[in-house]
Amino acid sequence: MRLANWEDRTDSQSDIVTAMQPAARALPGARAGVASPAGLGLRGNSTPLRIVVGGPDFELVKLWAAALLEHAEANDQLINPQIDYEENQPQLDLKLDRAGANDLGISAENIALTLQTMFASREITEYIERGREYPVIAQAQREDRRTPTDISNVFVRTGDGTTLVPLAALVSATESAAAPELRRYDRLPSITIEAGLESGYALGDAISYMEAGAASILPDGARLGYSGQSAVFKDTSGSTMTIFLLALLIVFLVLAAQFESFIHPLVIMLSVPLAVAGAVYALYFAGLSLNVYSQIGIVLLIGLMAKNGILIVEFANQLRDEGRDVRAAVIEASVLRFRPILMTVISTVLGAVPLVLATGAGAESRIAIGSVIVGGLGLALVLTLFLTPVLYNLLAGFTKPRSAVERALEAELSESPKQPAE
Repeated sequence: MRLANWEDRTDSQSDIVTAMQPAARALPGARAGVASPAGLGLRGNSTPLRIVVGGPDFELVKLWAAALLEHAEANDQLINPQIDYEENQPQLDLKLDRAGANDLGISAENIALTLQTMFASREITEYIERGREYPVIAQAQREDRRTPTDISNVFVRTGDGTTLVPLAALVSATESAAAPELRRYDRLPSITIEAGLESGYALGDAISYMEAGAASILPDGARLGYSGQSAVFKDTSGSTMTIFLLALLIVFLVLAAQFESFIHPLVIMLSVPLAVAGAVYALYFAGLSLNVYSQIGIVLLIGLMAKNGILIVEFANQLRDEGRDVRAAVIEASVLRFRPILMTVISTVLGAVPLVLATGAGAESRIAIGSVIVGGLGLALVLTLFLTPVLYNLLAGFTKPRSAVERALEAELSESPKQPAE
């Protein structure tokens, strides 16, 4: 069903889905669920949780998947958990009496070829007519291969070459059921467990719940995999820490090139965790999750936080070049740079406030980015004004002012005796 435009309705998409869930579950004799399309071009939003169980053969995997399915059904926040392996396709299992066939001198290959020829088909030769080649296919008539009892009308020749034996005396047929498709994952027989999620239940929590159950239920020979949105979530969550580390490394290297030192960038970067903590607290109090948009905001926050530290460290270095000691330089730099830092942070926070107050379609993404910026800068502002000077006072003593080399050369020149003129 297509919803009305955003401005024409008061309920959000998630509210409508939540309201329709009880009605869908109350349908007698039906398994129904309500889901909304996923964003970012992802598919399979009706069953975002997809856990793949793999193993050496389908019989073992079927038992393991059934046990893990019971674990999923015990969670009320998982909607309609099910597996993609259902034995609902009828089939005939043929069992050969190998001992009796061996006594009669009939090989299993001969029996298999007879079954193939009569009930399937087999190309035995070709003939040419008017310059074209046509295959000759042997097969029983349609009315002679409709039921399993038609096997009794087929005869095979024994080893003496003269006696005919009905095929039903050597082959027994039993009706059974099998799965229409046998799927594999990483070249292993596999069965996928699928489930929808209740409104407000995060996919990461669902995956953690299933992983905990798999650790206690599945044996060592089982292999756990992911598909659909679950696989995308595992890939992106695994790379989140890598992205943050790369962002920190790039900012650190740029600052190291600017200050020509590794100590001063370290002073600046040690204040970044305060901003990240503020962003996490902002997401918690706003009831938001750590999603793609909030991660973008945290990466943006790393650059914004480095800017505040640069204002203090750069001016303190200039004062040290003038001959001040470390403590006096950082105190004066903090006092003189207090107003610029306060103005830049306030302007940045006010610029992000419209994102926090966003409404309309797609407002969730803007709210996530704005909350991270406002919360991270707001909390880190107060702490950074005290932490950066303290760190500078502790670590800057391991470096020398950029004018130290110039003063040392001037001192050496002034102390060296003057050569008499000839």
